[in-house]
Amino acid sequence: MERKTQIHAELGKQEIVITREFDLPLTLLFKAYEDPTILEQWMGTKVLKLENKKQGGYQFETTDPMGNKHPFSGAIHEFVVNEKITRTFEMEKTDFGAQLEFLDFESINDTTSKLTMHVIYRSVEIRDAILKLPFAQGINMAHNKLQEVALKLK
Repeated sequence: MERKTQIHAELGKQEIVITREFDLPLTLLFKAYEDPTILEQWMGTKVLKLENKKQGGYQFETTDPMGNKHPFSGAIHEFVVNEKITRTFEMEKTDFGAQLEFLDFESINDTTSKLTMHVIYRSVEIRDAILKLPFAQGINMAHNKLQEVALKLK
């Protein structure tokens, strides 16, 4: 059964909640977020730095079809293996600024797990502008790729 990423955005709020159930055990889902090699495969990005610890940080870079580089980075505020990651996220060369992300990982059973992402933006206007981009399509594609890549590691 194919699972779809759900995005909940209440009108007038500066946050979104993203949920997705994966046909993966919890440890494998979490590993897809902490292992740079796996991250590069499902995100289609280059991992320049990934410090999975409290007060750590990360730097990633994607390249579009025209060869333009799009760096993004953030600080990791909380990192609890197989439970949660709290971090900031900022895409360079945009006017959106930093956002705060709470990623919660949950085991449903031995073969299924759930990711809940609570994302907070500086303003309702920024959140709404991001939702007008192909944001939902992009995150669903990324989560589909995560499922595909991680299943091969089982």
